[in-house]
Amino acid sequence: MASILEISNLAKSYTSGSKTLKVLDDINFSITEKETFSIVGPSGSGKTTLLGLCAGLDKPDSGTVTLNGVELSSLTEDERALLRNKDVGFVFQDYALFGHMTVLENLIFAKGKKDGTNSIDELLEVMELQQLQHRKPETLSGGQKQRVALARALVQKPKLLLLDEPFAALDNTIRFKLHEYLKRVQERYDLTTILISHEVGEIIKLADKVVCLEQGKISKIGSPDTVFTNQNLSGKFKFPGVVVKVEREEIISVVSVRIHTQVVKVVVQHHEAEALALGDQVMVVSKAFNPILYKLEA
Repeated sequence: MASILEISNLAKSYTSGSKTLKVLDDINFSITEKETFSIVGPSGSGKTTLLGLCAGLDKPDSGTVTLNGVELSSLTEDERALLRNKDVGFVFQDYALFGHMTVLENLIFAKGKKDGTNSIDELLEVMELQQLQHRKPETLSGGQKQRVALARALVQKPKLLLLDEPFAALDNTIRFKLHEYLKRVQERYDLTTILISHEVGEIIKLADKVVCLEQGKISKIGSPDTVFTNQNLSGKFKFPGVVVKVEREEIISVVSVRIHTQVVKVVVQHHEAEALALGDQVMVVSKAFNPILYKLEA
């Protein structure tokens, strides 16, 4: 499958007074069509800067960003803005909806002067917003607002969808529902997606590939399995979860893991249980009906 985004030898620094801070250095990766690519790393590692460079919101000091065959640094600021409006959709944690407009008006404004409302009608249906279309954002729940924000990002039918921690402010139940909406529109519109998230379970569920940033450099890149467990996990079912209880019995230990809204119990050896703490993120892998537990790296 063809690459839609190619990052080559990317570097970016910012100057404050007499000091220069190198935010990104020697970044290289490519993203193929229909792939979900996640960027992870601690605060200050360069995640949001990298996302902005991928969208052409800023220019790198060196290196190239090539989106859909176009090298962004070769474009003027106005040309990059036109490309963004046509090919890139954004969803942020804070929704960024116009409060004085209804749901429908927010979508119409995002669509611009293009003729017809077929894409809007379709998105209202796909995102189950028909009953909310005449309401203003202040009357909506957090999950409903994020559904509107996602629909608005898709109204121009972008080739690349950028998500900057879009589910971070939502509780688990709403977050899980929005994961399903996201997967639905990704499949329907053949979306290529870049996701910034600090939730390992979310990344494992949604992403095909992960890049880890540390102090502006790539420390790891690969599938979620290899990045977070250092192993290629095989198994018919794989579920990310959180350790909520560890019980030591005479011969074995039992670890209770919350997966979405349910709790499952996994039998492990004592030494495996001793390496776990409450709140640890883990992967439960089912092999021939025998669940195996892997601790995920933060």
